[in-house]
Formats: sequence, C-alpha cells, structure tokens
Amino acid sequence: MATTVPDPVALVKQASKWGIVWSVLLILLGMLAIAEPLVAAIALATFIAWVLIFVGVVHVALAFHAHSGTSLGWKLLVGLAYLFIGGYLLYRPVVGVATLTLMLAFLFMVEGVLDFMLWWKSRRADGAFWILVDSVITLVLGGMIYVHWPSSSVWVIGTLVGISLIISGVTRVMLSTAVRQVAKQLA
Repeated sequence: MATTVPDPVALVKQASKWGIVWSVLLILLGMLAIAEPLVAAIALATFIAWVLIFVGVVHVALAFHAHSGTSLGWKLLVGLAYLFIGGYLLYRPVVGVATLTLMLAFLFMVEGVLDFMLWWKSRRADGAFWILVDSVITLVLGGMIYVHWPSSSVWVIGTLVGISLIISGVTRVMLSTAVRQVAKQLA
C-alpha cells in the first residue's frame, strides 16, 4: 500500500488558519477583559490560587519522600503554606487581586529604576533615549498604580491582561497571515 506524503503548503495553510482562529479568540478575550477588568482580574487571581494549591499538594506529597524528620517537617510546612495561601485566595479573590495589583506597582517601579540605571550606563549609545522613555513611563505607571491602590485594583490587572491579550492576538494574526503569504508564494 502506497503512503501519500502530505502537501507541506497545505499543512502550513491549515496551521495558519487555526493560528488566525486562536488570534481572534485572544482579541475577543482581551476586549472582554478590558470591558470587565475586575472579572478578568478575579479570574486571574483564581487561576493563580489553583496553581498555588497544586504546588502545595506537590510539596506535601514530596515532603513524605524526605530522608529525615526535620526535612519532612520543613517541606510539609512549605506545602501547607502554599495550600493555605491558595485556599485563602480562592476564598477571598478580591484580596488576591489587591495583592497582585500592589505587587505589580512595585514591579513597575523596580523595573523603571533598573531601566533608568541601564539608560545611564548606555546613555551615549544610539537609541538609548528610548530606554529612558521606557523607564519614565514605567515609573509613572507604577507610581500611579501605587498612589491609587487599593482602588486601582478594580481596573489595573484586568485592563493590562486585556491589552496583552489583544496585542498577542494581533501579533499572531499578522504572523499567521505572513506564513500564509509565504506558503502561497511557494505553491
């Protein structure tokens, strides 16, 4: 029985079609996240809570494979801490959103300071001005989130996740379209 070799161009077109479908879904989810940022933030906090619970279960299970009683105790405590924090975030997701928002504000401020230090070190290089621009914008954004915290928790996480989803979706559409064009040229 003869086997047929699939047409590579057809495979690329099929894959890029699914890439475009996924891209449109990302864009729609991003628009929903921006339209309902608190719901999106709670969904993200809930996801993180479940990840923490999973990690806690793994830590507890691995604790019993420890070689000594002291090691078992410490590893068990770490696992229980993950389980407690994950469970608490599931029980109080709005607190999780507020915590994530505060951490994001600090992250932006640290990134802004580090970017400023990078700019200072490379300020004579071509294009270094854009590092300074990034630094200032990141510092201002982090400061704005921090100054308005906890009320900024209502919109920050969901809006940023939504923007990220939209940008990812648009990027994937453009990449899938480019792949289709190359496949068409090869055919």
